[in-house]
Order: sequence, then structure tokens, then C-alpha cells
Amino acid sequence: MLSALFARLTGNPRRGQGLFDLAVAEARRTGWFVEGEVPDTVNGRFAVLATIIALFTVKLEREGEAGQEASVALTERLVESLDAEIREMGLGDPTLGKQVRRLVGAVGGRVDRWRVLVESHDSWTEEVRQSLYLNEATQIDALAYSESALRKLWQRVSDSSLEELADGRMR
Repeated sequence: MLSALFARLTGNPRRGQGLFDLAVAEARRTGWFVEGEVPDTVNGRFAVLATIIALFTVKLEREGEAGQEASVALTERLVESLDAEIREMGLGDPTLGKQVRRLVGAVGGRVDRWRVLVESHDSWTEEVRQSLYLNEATQIDALAYSESALRKLWQRVSDSSLEELADGRMR
């Protein structure tokens, strides 16, 4: 009922869906969990999605007002998805808002760190360890795979236009 109410309050209730679907599709690639050895758990899957959304957000921030609007739309879809997933896991309404805020805050922290890192020539290794593995011990080969995959993803996102990303496409 509430989603129907809120849908009427916005001009385009599904805005950002193509971008969100693109992020989710990337986060579902098996390479993250097989070669990259990110734990295939709720936390591991969220870490991958949060990191990808953070990179998308950094790109969108560079696209002026239209990029900011796309970033807001992406965040709206993320909140909507988190709300639904947390409800499916059986957490009730008293804790729902707190859980969603904590998870969105985790994405925001990643955005802040990746924003600085993609502009620098610094190694990505420690941020990859923090973002994907939550600072847990990780095999060198797995960490190297994930760092390489994130660099390639960043390149593809950077090379893509705002229109392509909003339509759920990447170069």
C-alpha cells in the first residue's frame, strides 16, 4: 500500500531502475565469488553490490545535474530493494529503518573512499580488501582478481555515457 502511495508522489517511480539492474547484474557475476573468493553470504553479496553502486555513484557525480538526479534515483532503488530484502529476511518494522540507514551509510562510506581513490594513482588493494572482504584475511590471488575486476569495471563505467548507464548498458 505504501509503495502505491509513494509511486504517486514522484513523477517517475521507476526512475533509476535500468541503472540499478545494471549494478545488480554486475554484482551477480560468479567471478566475484569464485575467483575473487568474496564470501557467498548475505554480507558478501551486499559488499559486492555496495562497492559497485559506489563506483557507479562516483561516475554519476561527474555528470553534473543530470548525474546527480541519476544518483538519487539509483539510491532510491537501492533503498527500495534493501527494504524488501530485509523484510523477506524476517526483520520487522521496528528495526527496518535503522537497518536500511546503516546499509545505505555503508554505501556512502564506500563512495567517499572510492571518490578519492579513482582520482589518485594509489594502489587499490587496501580499499578492495575493505570494500569487498570487510578487512577479513584474503588470499593474494583472490584479492588480485577482485582488484583487476574492479579496475576493469571502473574503466567500463567511466567510458559509458550517462544515457547508456541510465538505460542499463555499459561499454
